[in-house]
Amino acid sequence: MSPKIVEMKGITKAFNHISVLDHVDFELQQGEIHALLGENGAGKSTLMKILRGVYQAEEGQILINAKPVRIHSPKDSRENGIAMVFQEFSLVPSLTVAQNIFLTRESRTSVGLIDDRRDEKRAAKLLSEMGVEIDPSLRVEQLSTGYRQLTEIVMALSQDAQILILDEPTASLTHTETMSLFGLLHILKQRGISIIYISHRMEEIFQIADRITVLRDGRNIITESVQNLTIKQVIEHILGHQSAKEIKISTFEHDPTSVPLLEVNNLSCDQGVRNVSFKLFAGEVLGLAGLMGSGRTELARTLFGITPAQSGEIKVKGVRTNIDTPQAGMRSGIALIPEDRRLQGLSTAHTIKDNFELPLINLHRLGSQGLFVNNRKADELAETYIVKLKIRADSIHKQVKLLSGGNQQKVVIAKWLSTEPDILIMDEPTAGVDIGTKTEILEMARSLANEGKGVLIISSELQELLAISDRILIIKQGSVSQEMKRSEIHSEEKLHQILQGVLVHD
Repeated sequence: MSPKIVEMKGITKAFNHISVLDHVDFELQQGEIHALLGENGAGKSTLMKILRGVYQAEEGQILINAKPVRIHSPKDSRENGIAMVFQEFSLVPSLTVAQNIFLTRESRTSVGLIDDRRDEKRAAKLLSEMGVEIDPSLRVEQLSTGYRQLTEIVMALSQDAQILILDEPTASLTHTETMSLFGLLHILKQRGISIIYISHRMEEIFQIADRITVLRDGRNIITESVQNLTIKQVIEHILGHQSAKEIKISTFEHDPTSVPLLEVNNLSCDQGVRNVSFKLFAGEVLGLAGLMGSGRTELARTLFGITPAQSGEIKVKGVRTNIDTPQAGMRSGIALIPEDRRLQGLSTAHTIKDNFELPLINLHRLGSQGLFVNNRKADELAETYIVKLKIRADSIHKQVKLLSGGNQQKVVIAKWLSTEPDILIMDEPTAGVDIGTKTEILEMARSLANEGKGVLIISSELQELLAISDRILIIKQGSVSQEMKRSEIHSEEKLHQILQGVLVHD
């Protein structure tokens, strides 16, 4: 057995007298990849923030290399060889890879000027040692999401970190990018780096992890070798022996003579959408599949009016509509659940109620007299959707940043549902949420379609698309390359092969 590099014993933490961690034990061995799992709100993030020095435990002890340590700040954490790569990138897009890696630790010339050339050489050596093929002189904004993730990890390790915490590292990565990340993690593991891996993707966990710890309701439920567990058992531990519900595969068939809710003809924009045409019918869930950079998100943003179209047409309920702003999209009965909930979907420093009010104020649905907001109506609406979507919050006046990732995503969905849209566009709606919340969101999408709405859903998780979609559009290089009925796709493997451009023979 490898020596323990981290031991957290009896860690206890509460917020506003509500217990978040209840005497949790957690350990990490040298050179292992240890998966930390649990539903949103189970205590994973709080436990890791205590290890990072963001929070302090009220009870318990932390040992690094068998020695008790006090971690009162991220600086203390770094000095103990701990680094964390968060779901939201911390890189500066306008700087180069090398400049980001050595930010605040730049090389200097003899006269005290920053020596970018020397740092590029240092960065190239680091990247080469880790088997990462990135040009250190490239600006980060020129990199794909996968390469940005790898750069984050190299930046953390450049500070001599021996303990690496990864929070949902593959949430926005393609299959190919995920495999590149796994290759790097194997190299780091062989070099004795210890990795705590937080993810909701079970298949990944069983592919990459050595051991699994499951937290539920702030308690350690189980720590066990991956070899001794099945995915079904892990899900039962996460949910409390409740099997995750399966989404019923729909057999919906639209009436080809009916007027589509949404009709798009030869739509193009300068952000990577090229001559896209498709129809979305009432009662239908239309899946949008494509690799990262294929134009999926760009299409969603064009349909909602964030990026105005340069050519083509959009018809809503048979009427040609000019959607050149999000306000125009909302007035046309379209709502967009964006890909990045924190940057694009929420004002995290504000309350749940404040977030609810924003789109409704734009639609003038909360006015009472003049320009004033009807607070009672706003309160009632927020309270109704907290109950309807089972958002875990003790008040509509709670700041969104204090909610778990899954509950933040529910707030995004709820605030847009409150606008009563006819067409709901969902871009990666289950990224970074737990199994239970993921099932709730997919069931909600199906339920909305059953009510007569049209749902356009984008997801990198092909299993989700197959579970929820009636038809699937394949997007490549900004265009629809193929349209398929769900019944024509017999397996996740076949859909993956289609996306990769591999010829499939049934």
